[in-house]
Amino acid sequence: MSERPPIIAERIPLAPLTSMSLGGPARYFASCAHVDDIRLALEWAASAELPVQVLAGGSNTIFADVGFDGLVLKMGLRGVGIDDDGGEDAVVRAAAGEGWDDLVVRCIEADLSGIECLSGIPGSVGATPMQNVGAYGQEVAQTVVSVRAIDRQSLEEVTFGNEECRFQYRESRFKGEDRGRYLITEVTYCLKKEVRPQLRYEELIRHIAAAGSDLSQLSAGRHVSRAVRQAVLSLRRRKSMVLDPADPNARSVGSFFLNPVLSAEEFEDLQERWRRLNGAGEIAAFDDPAGRKVSAAWLVEHAGFARGTRRLGAAISDHHALAIVNDGGGATAVLGLAAEIATAVHERFGVELQREPDIVA
Repeated sequence: MSERPPIIAERIPLAPLTSMSLGGPARYFASCAHVDDIRLALEWAASAELPVQVLAGGSNTIFADVGFDGLVLKMGLRGVGIDDDGGEDAVVRAAAGEGWDDLVVRCIEADLSGIECLSGIPGSVGATPMQNVGAYGQEVAQTVVSVRAIDRQSLEEVTFGNEECRFQYRESRFKGEDRGRYLITEVTYCLKKEVRPQLRYEELIRHIAAAGSDLSQLSAGRHVSRAVRQAVLSLRRRKSMVLDPADPNARSVGSFFLNPVLSAEEFEDLQERWRRLNGAGEIAAFDDPAGRKVSAAWLVEHAGFARGTRRLGAAISDHHALAIVNDGGGATAVLGLAAEIATAVHERFGVELQREPDIVA
């Protein structure tokens, strides 16, 4: 093993760096504030034949209870720039280590719209294109212009345009076929200036109406976007989907399972299974370009896992059926409950649930 660079420490606890407060120590840990730090850390890990795990906000990562026997690279790149050429749009460039919600606030205050419905989502800018972060009718694929990254094989910087990212529902090339190859360093977004956000999500529209808010009375730009942000935050708090150290239901990674997208034939099979079970009411599902998107929360609850269910150190949130909560039992307990849920859903409905968080063993 080559001499260890000064940016690399040993036996750093990982639990405090994740939203679930789970995981043992990292054998080696590097906090990288510059692109050159990243290259140096990657070169050293390669020479030592160590696996590397990138960690940013820690809101979508679950480390094993024994920790990680390799190098954890903490993304510390910072910087935001807004380019306004006087047209209808503005270009926003943000370093991967910037907090995502901090960027949302900054853009709203700059009278820019396009990501306000993604308010309150924990994590970093660099994670948003990886899993095509989305909520309440918006997803980053609608606004991403390009993604800069380091190729971990060549250590060269590369840039991907929107189409090259191959965005799909909660998916991209960085999470799919190129998983682990590229380390995202910067994301560029194109946002609209001084416009009224187009609301597409029924729950959000109903919530705003029920609160007596009339967005049409507000001037376009930051005033409307602020109101939308507050409505989104209100909804997310109800579900314990914002980081809050005082809320035990917030010790989660948000939604643990993706909403499965079924073909017409698969959805028909699901309906037949539900009829045979003498199920009352409709299956919670909605149209998707690829077929029918079924509510994973509906599947979980109708497979027998109610909100508040507890299993020896893990629990389902009291407020959201898709949030599995650290209840003191460690990563083993959380993953055990997740496996139990996935098995029950498959046995009852014939549907495979896919996990959303990154599980690091």
